[in-house]
Amino acid sequence: MIKKLYLIIAFCVLTAGSAMAQSVDVHFNALGFLDNHEYKEFIDRSHTYSGTRTALDFGLKLDSVNSFIVGVNALHEFGARVFFGKVDPVAYYQYKSSNWQFNAGMFPREGLISDYPRALLNDTLRYYRPNVEGLLAQYHDKHFKETFWLDWVSRQTATDREQFLFGASGRYYPKVDGSFYISHYFLLLHDAGAAVLLPNDHINDNGGAQVRLGLDLTHKQRLFDSLTVEAGGMFSLERSRGIDGFQTPKGVVASAYFGYRRFAIYDEFYKGEGSHIDYGDSYYSFRTYNRVDVIYTPFLFKNIKGQFIFSFHQTTQSTGSNQQSFRITYDLGRKTIAKFKD
Repeated sequence: MIKKLYLIIAFCVLTAGSAMAQSVDVHFNALGFLDNHEYKEFIDRSHTYSGTRTALDFGLKLDSVNSFIVGVNALHEFGARVFFGKVDPVAYYQYKSSNWQFNAGMFPREGLISDYPRALLNDTLRYYRPNVEGLLAQYHDKHFKETFWLDWVSRQTATDREQFLFGASGRYYPKVDGSFYISHYFLLLHDAGAAVLLPNDHINDNGGAQVRLGLDLTHKQRLFDSLTVEAGGMFSLERSRGIDGFQTPKGVVASAYFGYRRFAIYDEFYKGEGSHIDYGDSYYSFRTYNRVDVIYTPFLFKNIKGQFIFSFHQTTQSTGSNQQSFRITYDLGRKTIAKFKD
């Protein structure tokens, strides 16, 4: 079935491309992951995530800024009897100029909103929900980058709830070659009821935001290949309509990244009121939390990157939780396979 789907997509793209496009291109990328969680605080999340995602898409490039892209992103979990347990379609329109980008449809989140802090968007979304289904607009120049997006999570039926995420993120450099920057991240989940209302059901709003001040000292020193430090504030928005108003737990976050050759250390600290963000990492529900990632990158080539990450979690409840993961990514880039004259 999957092979037939690939062939149908390829045939439709090539046939359509000969009639209306200036060029047709192809893009293949994949992610392999083995992520073992040993969480004492969250027993239900203390298991191993493992599998491979493969993505193939074809693009119709109409001119220098307009494109249509169609394809698939398929997940195989190691040990599963069904080879592809989940196939996410990729189908979107893209406008991309020197400063603007606009996407509409079902498109990969990687490289667009994949830089969100784990407190707001858990990193397991990379494994199990690789696409945004909705809209995205992004503007960037030498000083500034801002992204707005809408992601439809669940369409309302008699039993399914209506849910969508929307958010904004950005980064501002006062000086083009300066080390100081300001970044922000915001998202909100709107969770409405199903078409057939249940007793005592409520519309829920849940989300959060961070504002950070950062210093990229990579080019200001010679000891490390990469050196970045950040600190700022975080708050969450939690409400069940008809019961109470917005609850806004607040706290402070601080992080540091040190990289030297193939080794790196990333440390993030949170202190404040516990937040309950539905799509965020549950560890930020604690008043005090620290995570240390020890990273080793044995595979680093033009199109391939493989990393071992050993993570250590400390909270007021436990200091013995840990995580071991290996991720390898392949990205062959976008290659032109056919060109057509006007």
